[in-house]
Amino acid sequence: MAIPDFQAIMLPLLKHFGDGQEHSNRETCDMLAGHFHLTEEELSELVPSGGQPLFYNRVAWARSDLKRAGCIQPVKRGVYRITDRGRSLLARGLSALTMRVLQELGDGAKTPPVAPPPDLLTPEEQLDAAYKTIRQHVAADLLERIKTCPPSFFERLVVQLLLALGYGGSQDDAGKAVGKSGDGGIDGIIKEDRLGLDLIYLQAKRWDATVGRPEIQKFVGALQGQKARKGVFITTSDFSKEARGYASQVGTAIVLIDGETLAELMIDCGLGVTRTTKYEIPRVDSDYFEEG
Repeated sequence: MAIPDFQAIMLPLLKHFGDGQEHSNRETCDMLAGHFHLTEEELSELVPSGGQPLFYNRVAWARSDLKRAGCIQPVKRGVYRITDRGRSLLARGLSALTMRVLQELGDGAKTPPVAPPPDLLTPEEQLDAAYKTIRQHVAADLLERIKTCPPSFFERLVVQLLLALGYGGSQDDAGKAVGKSGDGGIDGIIKEDRLGLDLIYLQAKRWDATVGRPEIQKFVGALQGQKARKGVFITTSDFSKEARGYASQVGTAIVLIDGETLAELMIDCGLGVTRTTKYEIPRVDSDYFEEG
């Protein structure tokens, strides 16, 4: 049979996890290939860019959407299991599972909006929508990988990100500062510029739980103890409304970087990602055809 689209893959994928066991990506792909009776030739078919087999690419998209909807969760790199939300969805006895069904889950499901039908969009709008969707999936994957890495990796990541954003002077200066302060709520200090005219104090938390106001208050207290004027609080999770409100009201300049923003900055800076395919959109040069 033909290679199924990624939405057709989602329901059998979720049913695969319905046994409550942990399953690796390889095991899942092998099961799905058998479920859809795909031949070796079909499994070898590549995406248009040639970077990855088409079927495995579609499985990855289906798995990513189920994860973002809270139906499955990673237990370690490349291994997933079903959640209570996923079990509830299976209990509905659906004959098909689509992005629209995932979007209707609500209650914290982080699925992207259902895009308008392609025939309602211009080709450039379709490219733009596809690009935004790819960024969302890559950002989610980045955060998942960061959370499985040791704390020392997160400290290095913070250094490299700030350097990529133009702070810190040099890798040596930044590396010596971050992770070595240990001064009550401060994880590191980094130069604002190469001349070191000002310092930025850092707090980095690789958390799953939402960062609340008390954590921001501790950070502000630590900054005041150092007579510091600027601070950056980075987390892999999110900040509560109260935490954001408090940070915006204090006299000290504090920037809060949540997990979503962290991943977006990494993509913008090319940190932890590689570029695969580049599309250039041609447009007719009217000047070329004008008579001289």
